[in-house]
Amino acid sequence: MSSHQVTASSDTGPQATSIHFHPACKNGQPVAPKRLRRDEAYLVPDFDQAEVLIAQGVNSARVAISDRASVNDHDPGYAQVAGELQLVPTSPFTFEESILVVLPTYNERANLEALVTAIGQYLVTDIVIVDDNSPDGTGELADQLSTRHPHVHVLHRPRKEGLGPAYIAGFQWALQRPYDRIIEMDCDFSHAPWDLPRLVHRSHTADLVIGSRYVPGGGTENWNARRRLVSRCGNSYVSLFLGSIIQDWTGGFRCYRRGLLERMALSTVQAKGYIFQVELAWRAVQLGATVSELPIRFIAKFTIIDRP
Repeated sequence: MSSHQVTASSDTGPQATSIHFHPACKNGQPVAPKRLRRDEAYLVPDFDQAEVLIAQGVNSARVAISDRASVNDHDPGYAQVAGELQLVPTSPFTFEESILVVLPTYNERANLEALVTAIGQYLVTDIVIVDDNSPDGTGELADQLSTRHPHVHVLHRPRKEGLGPAYIAGFQWALQRPYDRIIEMDCDFSHAPWDLPRLVHRSHTADLVIGSRYVPGGGTENWNARRRLVSRCGNSYVSLFLGSIIQDWTGGFRCYRRGLLERMALSTVQAKGYIFQVELAWRAVQLGATVSELPIRFIAKFTIIDRP
């Protein structure tokens, strides 16, 4: 079960701009989604209604999930940073489960602190940063963050060995501790922090939740047509070859139940690059796990600042 207890906004938190909230239902019937202006959003009382809107193409950044939706829609417990698209809850979502977010890093100093802050705005969770000896000082910054924030932990690795080994190290670290849900996500803001509560909520009915670009409501941003075609064809080929209905095999925004990872024999995983995602999803299928795909928008970025 989740809880979103709305509290008063702090002086250091996001300051509300004027937002007009639309209900997801009218007279007990779902409303047809509309194109939203930047000063408009949807207000829903639960995750189920949010997913109906998102599957129909509404950007999850513009859906406020609040227990105040049916009580006082003039104060829904969300704010919006001026000039930004996403809404920010005035208090993060909490769940009964103990949660860990695994962040593999290599030269992510420009993004790391902002992402750690953003994660904390949306979800009460621990974070483990798995750094592969980044030459830009990412590991040192991670140590500073862990000193300031008790929920942030750091795992230093001696060298860059690929995405797969970094995640395996993070998963094994998690399984040595009493976490119920383990989340993987990129550190460059390609995966939206505001989708984290949705992943955890969906994990109540699935062993593995995949943030999917290729189910209704999912998509990509900042990719050219060739990149979209290569990714979509590659995932379709994997689905055909393995005979599974999973649409997004290579997506790296996922939530695992602890029990599934414990059954996966992680020490035997061989893949190092993005094929690692395919291998773990296929292992889940072979183990008879319940796999659910949640629509997300993958936002292709390298850093939150421009690079030449």
